[in-house]
Amino acid sequence: MAIMRYIIMKNGQEVSFVEMPASHAYQLSALNLRLHKEIDKLTASHVPALPYAIAECEDVELHDKSVVIHSGLAYMNQLEQDFASIEEKTYPLISLLTEIRALQAQLEQWYEEEFDM
Repeated sequence: MAIMRYIIMKNGQEVSFVEMPASHAYQLSALNLRLHKEIDKLTASHVPALPYAIAECEDVELHDKSVVIHSGLAYMNQLEQDFASIEEKTYPLISLLTEIRALQAQLEQWYEEEFDM
C-alpha cells in the first residue's frame, strides 16, 4: 500500500487537503510556493485564486464533513486547467505551466504504476 501525505491548503477561510504520494508531496508544496511568488507578476484580467500550502502531515482524520480531501492528480489537473486558461500577454506563463505539467505527468505515471501492482 502506498504511503500518502496530505498538504493542507488554505484559501481565505476555507481549508482543504490534497492527498499526495509521500514521494511527491514536497514537490506540490514547492510548486505552490513558486506559483505564489510568480502569480503577482501576471497581468491578465482573470487569474485563478490559488490557495496557500500551509502545512504537510502524514495522516488525516476529519471531524468536519465540510472539509474536502482532493486527490493529488485531480488537484493537479484542475490547477493545469486554471493556469492554461489565463490569457497572459506579458509574463512568460509557459514556464509556470511547464512546472505544473511536469508534476502532473509524474503523478499520472505514479498512479499508473500503483494501480498496475
